[in-house]
Amino acid sequence: MAPQPEAGTLKVAAVVTFYMVSALVMIFVNKAVLNNSPELPLLFLLLQLLIAVVLLQVSALFTKRIEIPKFEAGVAKSLIPVVSVNIIGLVFNTLCLKDVEASFFQIARGLVLPLTIVVSCAHTRTSPTQKVVIAAGIVTVGFMLGVAPSKDLPVSAIPSTLSLFYGVLSSLFIAIHAVLIKSSLPYCNNSTIQLAWWTNVGSAVMLLPFVFFHGEPWKLSELYHSTAWDGSVFLWGSLVTGVFGFLLCVAGLLSIKVTSPITHMFSSAAKSVLQTILGVWLFKDILTVNRASSILIILGGTMFFTWVKSRENAAPPPPRRGVDVELGSPEENAALKSQTHEKQ
Repeated sequence: MAPQPEAGTLKVAAVVTFYMVSALVMIFVNKAVLNNSPELPLLFLLLQLLIAVVLLQVSALFTKRIEIPKFEAGVAKSLIPVVSVNIIGLVFNTLCLKDVEASFFQIARGLVLPLTIVVSCAHTRTSPTQKVVIAAGIVTVGFMLGVAPSKDLPVSAIPSTLSLFYGVLSSLFIAIHAVLIKSSLPYCNNSTIQLAWWTNVGSAVMLLPFVFFHGEPWKLSELYHSTAWDGSVFLWGSLVTGVFGFLLCVAGLLSIKVTSPITHMFSSAAKSVLQTILGVWLFKDILTVNRASSILIILGGTMFFTWVKSRENAAPPPPRRGVDVELGSPEENAALKSQTHEKQ
């Protein structure tokens, strides 16, 4: 009888769907809050991180499946790279979303797939196949088409050069983060939940000083005393995005663990059509021929890439029992194998 794969089709589909729904909610609620309180992007992000930490702590009281790690200086030091990349990516992601339309946000971050391919190849010291390069080229062409100047757009809908720069940097750090998660899991007993806790706590600690440097507590005080500001949008938006940020963090980590860093990026691109429709419907975003073509080309390149990778991995070697084949190095595989034997 053939051995069952460690991550079955239904499991992968469930994780990817969970990730996509959480991501869509996060994007649109984030956009609503940033439209309401554009002066408070870092404070808004800090609240999301703190709410996610609280939810992890509370969840651990009701289920043994969520184990909060004990603070260890050695582990914290080892996780500095992944935590730093995470918070930098989140900041650029928030700043980009603040300055562009919700439907254009996916174009602004259209280089996620090509950059992930580059980072993954650099990390594994391998060269992409010709078809993978073609797929990355198609996605890049779609990005360039989407950001090209258009006479059909009103001035208010034209993204600034700085917002596009934020989008590219966000894409780069997302790509690096997806790869770093693999090498960071062994420090957390191969637990995505423990890594989520470390990531959120560490990111909050790193972000806190910049919230004060940016003067956002005092800006919040000014807005609070302003009759033109609707504080309920900021409050409820922070709570909703905090909850879904918690879900998204877990879903994203599971997606990378169950699939691969690059396949994880596909789940982000697959929600593009829904994001465009919702952006036009909820925020009255302007969808030009250039932007629609850009989204379709990015989707086409991503789908072609997925088809290429599925063909390349059509007959993978059977995984060894007790070893997570998604972990990158032999040392990581050995660590997980040892952990599995201890549980048995």
